[in-house]
Amino acid sequence: MNSTQLFNLLRERLPSRDLEWRYDREKNTANIRHLKVGKGLTLDLPKIASRYETKGDEAVNEIVYTINETFKAMEREAEGDLPGGEHIYPVIRSTSFPEESNEGNRFITAEHTAETRIYYALDTGAAYRLIDENMLNSLSLTEDQLKELARFQVKKLKTAVKEDHVAGNVFYFLNENDGYDATRILNETFLKEMKQKVTGDMTVSVPHQDVLIIGDIRNEMGYDILAQMAMHFFTNGKVPITSLSFIYENDELEPIFILAKNRPEEENDKK
Repeated sequence: MNSTQLFNLLRERLPSRDLEWRYDREKNTANIRHLKVGKGLTLDLPKIASRYETKGDEAVNEIVYTINETFKAMEREAEGDLPGGEHIYPVIRSTSFPEESNEGNRFITAEHTAETRIYYALDTGAAYRLIDENMLNSLSLTEDQLKELARFQVKKLKTAVKEDHVAGNVFYFLNENDGYDATRILNETFLKEMKQKVTGDMTVSVPHQDVLIIGDIRNEMGYDILAQMAMHFFTNGKVPITSLSFIYENDELEPIFILAKNRPEEENDKK
């Protein structure tokens, strides 16, 4: 399915007089604007088409659901019907992720690593909205208050992991599919508890939004396996973050480049 066909299919699946659709051929994107709310969103059509090739109609159903829930959240926001502070969470994104909304409002962010940045989201149940300056005013919060609420909420997220052994190495997967799997990288207590379980080198990976991988790397082959694993998840994730992994040592995360059949070099050393 090409981008034009996908654009027409999505427009057919979302019939509404409140939505204005525009196809940007140069950027290969679909811009959907909610006329009553005065806000919109942009879809990367090639990415959706790629998921369609793999998942078929399920990929279309997912994006239609996401669009619907996003606009419902916008409508509630416009009506002043916003959830309380217990629905505010941090989310991890790549440093290449936009720092402004489509309307030009600055997102509230915080520094994290050389590869990742922290954004903040208002959870509305079936979806969430990234919080920008305009929404922050609607919530009657300061940036410091917002970030403190988000730090508190991280500790409430489940941290159950599934364990897998490969070539003498152990990998732990956290995949709750609640939209905040990568967010668990901000739970310092969780990382310290996992550090106690690890006997080799501890790595942490957030290739996309919906998975967090902790590696107990006990031999050289473990790094090759980790690199392939992280790239696979990064390539197939709905919201990719980074294909690089991190070494967790002394309560700090350091991005690493994994060199085949060798221990990794820290990014600073590589430079």
